[in-house]
Amino acid sequence: MKRQAAEDETSTVLASLDLDRVRLNGGTVNKLQFEKGRLVAPALGPKKLVGAVLQGTSSDGQPVEVALCSAEPDAQDPQLFRYRIEVWHAESATWANPCIATHRAPSPKALAVAGVWDRSGARLDVPGKFTFACENGAIAKCIGWGYKPWELKDGQSLEALHQACTRMARADYCGSGRSHTREDAPIDMYDELGLLTRTRVATAGWDPELASFEAEWTPEGASCLSGTRDGQPVETVLAECPDRFEAGPKELGEGDRCTVRRKGGGGGAALLRNRSYGRHDRGNVPGPTP
Repeated sequence: MKRQAAEDETSTVLASLDLDRVRLNGGTVNKLQFEKGRLVAPALGPKKLVGAVLQGTSSDGQPVEVALCSAEPDAQDPQLFRYRIEVWHAESATWANPCIATHRAPSPKALAVAGVWDRSGARLDVPGKFTFACENGAIAKCIGWGYKPWELKDGQSLEALHQACTRMARADYCGSGRSHTREDAPIDMYDELGLLTRTRVATAGWDPELASFEAEWTPEGASCLSGTRDGQPVETVLAECPDRFEAGPKELGEGDRCTVRRKGGGGGAALLRNRSYGRHDRGNVPGPTP
C-alpha cells in the first residue's frame, strides 16, 4: 500500500513523559494511564484532561513541561485521540508546539504511545512513562497506517511490526537512528500479517512499474536491502555499519531480491518489506498526491 515516508523523527518526538507527575487546575491527576491510543484517568474523560501539564524529558535529554491544549478523537478511529501539545521554553518564557508544521499538517497534533524511543530509534518499555509522537514522524505515521502496537492480529501483537515500520518509514537500514529517506518520498509497504498488501495497480502518485524493491525490515532495522531511498549507493550503508551487513543475494519471492544481507542471518524475524523509487530517474517518477 502506497504511503508517504516519514520525516526525521529526531525533532518531532518527545522522548518520555511521566504518568504520575501531572498537574491540572491547581491539583494533581492520580492514576493517569495509557489505554489504546489515549490517556485516561479515573472519573476524567480524555477531553477533561485538557489543560493538564505533564513533566518529562525531551529528545535532547533535557527536562521539559508539556501542556495538553486539546484532545480530539481521530476521525477514522474514535478510540485514538490526537492531542495538541505545547512545550514550555524557559529562555523565552513561552509555550510552543514542538511538532514541526508541514504543508500536510500546518497545525500538527501528537499521539500518546506507550513506550520510550531512544536516539537510536530503539523502543524501550519504561514503567510509568509514555511518548508523545508528532503526527508527521515515524511513530505516529506507522500507527496511522494500521500498525497499532496495542492491538492484535490473529492473536499476534503488533508491537514488533509497528517498531519495524518505524525503521522502514525513516529508511533506518543500520538500526542506528540515521535516516536515509526524503521528505514525502512515496513508498509501498506490505507485511507478513497481510495488514497492508503490495500495490500492483498504478494510482495517483505511484507507479509500480517504476518502483523497485528496497528492503526487508525487522524491529532492529533492515535484514537485507537492494537499494536506498535517498538514491545513495548501497555501499554507503555497508560503510555506515560494516559489522552489520555483507554483500550477497537473498531471494524473498514475488520478485523481491536483496543484494546486501545481515551477516550470519541475524537480526530477528523480518516482518515488513517495501518498494520505492530510490534507484530510478526521479524525473520520471509521479509527484506526490496532494
